[in-house]
Amino acid sequence: MIRPLAGMRVVEGTAFVAAPSGGMALAQLGADVVRFDQIDGGIDHHRWPVTSEGVSLYWNGLNRGKRSVAADLRDPEIQDLLTVLVADAGNFLTNFPAVGWMDPERLRARRDDLIMVVVTGSNDGSSALDYTVNCAVGYPAMTGHPDDSRPVNNVVPAWDLLCGQMAAVGLLAADRRRLMGGGGEVITIALSDVAMSTVGSLGNLAEAQINGQVRDRVGNAIYGAFGRDFATGDGRRAMVVAISPKQWQSLQAATGMAAEVLQLAGELGVDFADEGERYLATDRLCEIFAPWFAARTLAEVADRLDAHGVCWGPYRTVAELLAEDPRCSVSNPLFRELDQPGVGRHLVPGSPLAFSSAGNERGSEVAPVLGQHTEEILVGELGLSMAQFGALVDRGAVGLPSY
Repeated sequence: MIRPLAGMRVVEGTAFVAAPSGGMALAQLGADVVRFDQIDGGIDHHRWPVTSEGVSLYWNGLNRGKRSVAADLRDPEIQDLLTVLVADAGNFLTNFPAVGWMDPERLRARRDDLIMVVVTGSNDGSSALDYTVNCAVGYPAMTGHPDDSRPVNNVVPAWDLLCGQMAAVGLLAADRRRLMGGGGEVITIALSDVAMSTVGSLGNLAEAQINGQVRDRVGNAIYGAFGRDFATGDGRRAMVVAISPKQWQSLQAATGMAAEVLQLAGELGVDFADEGERYLATDRLCEIFAPWFAARTLAEVADRLDAHGVCWGPYRTVAELLAEDPRCSVSNPLFRELDQPGVGRHLVPGSPLAFSSAGNERGSEVAPVLGQHTEEILVGELGLSMAQFGALVDRGAVGLPSY
């Protein structure tokens, strides 16, 4: 099966999460993504989590399906070779400083229709990471329980991941423009702008500016609708959501609490068909539903809720996810079980995008060993002789893979 981006080549010089995740998204869709790193792997190559032998599961996880070149990025000859590599590919994704040989104008002097995507921290030029952006946009102040005033960070680097996907979309949009005769493009995307855009798009800025309100912490409840966690009799917890009318009716039917809910509505003088009213009465409604969950095991809760089509999910550790959920297994076309060099055999996800023309091919591939493709690319594709390549090796300008 031919994947959607087959035939596209992208050169990637990146670190951290945002830009590498964007490159991997392109690789999983079939693009030939060539990543270059410093000989020792740079800042990310040993980042946690790591195996007992010190192999970074983080680095492997963000670089699946790519090819790897390892070289001394400070060496002028290597910089010239990478310039040729970028120009030949026509597409360059980076979050390294766009200066020196990576200056967009210098690269476009070599190829004027080059597409270059530059991921930055903030649009004012200051540095930023997901953690410093997230704390500044207000969401940690909305996260957590009402009786604890400490801000709570999200362990998922959401802004990084969203930024990476938007960087990939930007590159593809520029590629389409180029195909239609629009020429090359330099695209910049700031991590902080991704967060600011989201806070605005979800109405949070307007809520503060127009309504003059700062949203309170509501624990695990869902703002503006009914949804919260419940403890089961065997010490597990379930998150239950009833946003749509059907979900609300299904929850009442599954728990057998329709009469009690109707009685509460009469007491409060509200109509729970309105999701806003359900939200305002969340605590009272949970008092009705909580005993039902507490009297049953999670398995019993699951059987009943599933039978009535309730929208819900169990709280799990990652280990419990692997043990309990068939969606996190090879029965899901997203996954294949592959042998990652230096790590061992484990589940490897591909792209969440399922193209009908590609069958079950999702780009589930292992990550390269650092420098695995250095010789292949410099000799086989850039035309260096073996003598020239050997000279680079001898003076430490390129690194050979260690399997």
